[in-house]
Amino acid sequence: MRTTFLLLFFFVLTGYASGADGGKKGVSDSATMPVTYPTPPMSASRLFYVQRTPNANTIIYDLNIANNGKPDEDEPVKVYWIKYAERSQKEDLNFIQRRFAYGLNTTPLGNGNYDLRFVCYKKFKMTLMKAPDGKYRIFAVISQKPAILNRIFVKIDGGSFWIPNVSYVQVNGTDPDTGKEMVERFKP
Repeated sequence: MRTTFLLLFFFVLTGYASGADGGKKGVSDSATMPVTYPTPPMSASRLFYVQRTPNANTIIYDLNIANNGKPDEDEPVKVYWIKYAERSQKEDLNFIQRRFAYGLNTTPLGNGNYDLRFVCYKKFKMTLMKAPDGKYRIFAVISQKPAILNRIFVKIDGGSFWIPNVSYVQVNGTDPDTGKEMVERFKP
């Protein structure tokens, strides 16, 4: 019950009520990301991003490297918005978004590796670690196999301000062995 409430809280406080399109426009039910949503520009530090139906605003998760070349111990992942529905400006998460929604709980595992969990949905396990290419990546289980996490999309169909109807969460990644795209949908 608490997990369901936190997940709903996550989506409500992070833009559901402010979505100009009511969560209907620009959403495809295909196995890939909706084509009308902007793709954030690539950067050397980009780990993954989250988008959802209320609007095109996107939450970005970038690697935060310390002076020693390893992820910063206090904040290994920097999280912020790109507000596409406004002027495409970068904006930090506010306190509520960071502490109750899109922020991450991080647990050091040693060797610059971290266990990461969304503050609102701890069931989805992610690990920050070096990939075979020597770059830090986020790994998660997608379709019952370890994958490099690229993006998450949340489909919301109606509901109310406090209890939106989350139809599904889609997770896209890359198979680290073959380079093929992996996709999984689930209902939280």
